[in-house]
Amino acid sequence: MSDPDRLKRVDALLDGLDDILPPPHVRAKLRLAADLTQQEVADAVGVQRLAVVRWELGKSHPRRPQRTAYIHLLKRLAERFPEAAKADAGSTTPTSEGGSG
Repeated sequence: MSDPDRLKRVDALLDGLDDILPPPHVRAKLRLAADLTQQEVADAVGVQRLAVVRWELGKSHPRRPQRTAYIHLLKRLAERFPEAAKADAGSTTPTSEGGSG
C-alpha cells in the first residue's frame, strides 16, 4: 500500500469520528435544555417518537439517514447549550453503537 493510500485511510478514519453519538442521557439533556419535545425531535429527524425515546434510553441507535440528521441536531444543540452537552461523572454509557431505531 502506498503512503497516499494510507493517508486516505487515516483521513477516512478521522472523518468517521464526527459520526459518534453522545451518551443517551446527554441526548435527553440537550433536548430538554432546548425545551423540545420528543415528538418535535422525531418530526424534525423523520422518525416516530418511540425511536427518540429508545435513543435517549440507549435501547437503540439511529441509522442513516436519520442518524446524520440526529447527530446534526445534537451538535447544534450542544453549541447553544454547552452545559447540557457535558457528560456527568460516573454516568454509564452504552457499550455498543449498533442497533436499530
